[in-house]
Parts: sequence; structure tokens; C-alpha cells
Amino acid sequence: MWLLVFICMLSVVGGVPINATQEDTSHATGVLVSMLEPQRSSSETLEGLEDDVIVQEGDILIPEDRNAVQNLWSDAVMPYTISQELTDRAFDIHAAFKMISDVTCIRFTPHTTELNYIEFRNGKGCSSYVGCVGGAQALYSAPSCSVGNVCHEIIHALGLHHEHNRRDRDQYISVEWSNIMPGKRSNFEVKQRDTQNLPYDLHSIMHYGEYYFSQDGSPTVLSKSSGVQIGQRSHLSELDVLRLNSLYHCGND
Repeated sequence: MWLLVFICMLSVVGGVPINATQEDTSHATGVLVSMLEPQRSSSETLEGLEDDVIVQEGDILIPEDRNAVQNLWSDAVMPYTISQELTDRAFDIHAAFKMISDVTCIRFTPHTTELNYIEFRNGKGCSSYVGCVGGAQALYSAPSCSVGNVCHEIIHALGLHHEHNRRDRDQYISVEWSNIMPGKRSNFEVKQRDTQNLPYDLHSIMHYGEYYFSQDGSPTVLSKSSGVQIGQRSHLSELDVLRLNSLYHCGND
């Protein structure tokens, strides 16, 4: 356990702002991702377990050791493997990598002998641990997961949480508690996490969409800024880029 903790660099995880347009639901035919109507449900809103692993907030996996330290990936490099079940999704996974590597110093390399690495597995939906938790770390992707969904999960694995859980979120969004599915209200609770002193981002790829966990098709999260649609999965926002580059000390060499 201690070996895993020392191999990963300690992380400072925080939230980012959002301004969502629509979430893409199609597979990429290139690096460009199509933008469709906002989803009333999402591949990121799992309601059960993923391979007997506890899921919270719809797509965040909880380590068996609840006190496990969430770390950054050493040298801003994330080694990975893709399971045989997902070979037909390899293009989408690499497109998601490119969404991140094009705007940050973070790199993705096929796993060789590294102790810590991401293992892309077929799943019920899209889900990931937050940060480097050590060893072969599962990241799940279902056929319904778009390139943007996969990118969202990779960013979780890099160390970022959901934007809508920030402690300052009530200035920017309203949570429609009466519209949330029974038993899912905890997914919308404020979490005391590091914000890296960056403003709230309604445009973040890490923000919930308007209808996540809706029990009747009514909005569960609404932006307080007129005309701003939250929950986009087509690109990293400027603040997403700033947060990742700050977290991994890009350009500080």
C-alpha cells in the first residue's frame, strides 16, 4: 500500500466552472465531436454497482479502502491498457486522449511495466475512480459512452471531481431537489473540495447536465445565468485546461 502511495505524486483535487452546451452521444468520426440535444439521462448516471464496486455521483468509483490517498499520475503520464472487449472502441478512447493532450502536458502511453496504470474495461456505463489510486485501475466504458463521456472519466482519473459539488455552486446553479430520483439526492450535495482558487465554471466538461438523475424528465440542475446550458461533453473549457495544467505543473519546468 505504501509503495503505491509513494509512486504516485500527491494531488490537490478541486472543482472547475461549467457552461454546458449539449452532450455528444455519438461516437467520433474524427477528433471533432458532434453536439446534440442535452440528454435527459446519461451514461454517467449509473444507479447500481460496477463489478461489485460502489458508485457515487453516477460515475465515481469508490476504492475498497475508503481512506485511500488520491494522487496525481507521476510525471503527468497515464499508462493504459484497453481490454479486448473494448478493441472496437479504441479509436474513441484515443480521441478522448487527444482532447486532453492537445491542450495540456499530460500524456497517455501504452502500459509496459508500470505499477500504476488505467485499465479500460467494458461496463454498464461510464465510470472511474478519482485520481491515481494505485495498481491496475479500472475505468469503465459502455457502448453508449461517447468520446466526451470517456474524456470526462479520464479527467476524473486525472484527479478532478464534478463541478456542481463545489461549495460555491449555489451562486451559479440551483438544484431542483424535488425533481431528483429517490435515493440520489446525495449526488447533488456540496463537497468540501479544493477549488484551486479558480472560479466556478458553467462550461466545464466536468459539470452535471440539467436532467441528470431526473425522476420525471424535469430539470435537476439549472444555471442561474440566462442562456447558459450546462453539461457539455464536446471539449475542455478554458478553465478545465487551466485546472489540469495547474494540477500537473505544466509549463513549470
